[in-house]
Amino acid sequence: MSAPGPAAVLAPTNGPAPAPLLCVRDLNAYYGQSHVLHGVSFDVMPGEVVSLIGRNGAGKSTTLKSVMGVIRSQGSVTLGGENITRLSSNAVARRGVAWVPEDRAILGNLSVRENLELPPLRPGGWDLERAYAAFPVLRDRAHHPGTKLSGGEQQMLAMLRVLRGAPRLLLLDEPSEGLAPVIVQAIGEMLASLKAQGMAILLVEQNLSFAARLADRHYVMVNGQLVDEVPRAEVRARRHELLHHLSV
Repeated sequence: MSAPGPAAVLAPTNGPAPAPLLCVRDLNAYYGQSHVLHGVSFDVMPGEVVSLIGRNGAGKSTTLKSVMGVIRSQGSVTLGGENITRLSSNAVARRGVAWVPEDRAILGNLSVRENLELPPLRPGGWDLERAYAAFPVLRDRAHHPGTKLSGGEQQMLAMLRVLRGAPRLLLLDEPSEGLAPVIVQAIGEMLASLKAQGMAILLVEQNLSFAARLADRHYVMVNGQLVDEVPRAEVRARRHELLHHLSV
């Protein structure tokens, strides 16, 4: 067999490592005099689902709000290499970050259709027909006001509203909380589809089974600090430990 040519000898065996889509470094946040986040650092890669798990009050929702620019924080938040730490929430949204808060933030006095049509439709965003195809029950409720929807229907609507903006990164705060299992399954399938299409998701979730089916990595948060990182492959073996971090 002949020896490999120079190109074969010099060719690198591995390409450069992909850069994180979201990079959070040394994040500190306060509510008044209360120090809530203490030096939080983590990454989310393109097309990756990362979960934050921990007890209520651990700082998970505050982390999402800090990334979104809803509350001011110290440290560094970069998106696709751009520092977005000091940007307003509107400016962060325009750069491709969508946030679905725990209270869903739909407009209860508007109909389902009006809620879906109000956000600007950006290139690649979900139009009305695509939204109805994802959750057909909302087509049947198109003229119902948001206040007349079930909790599951409100969660579906909240998620579809933000997808009109074609986000690169989706921030979800407790999307399965208080919902019937059939609705949780439907939302999980939708998120798995978004992940397969390359969307990055940062997920705050108390339902470990739901989070474990979706997330590639889990960060454990205790008293405003990230104390552990658990890859998907270790979740089953460490299930009791993780459930302890979620217990009241």
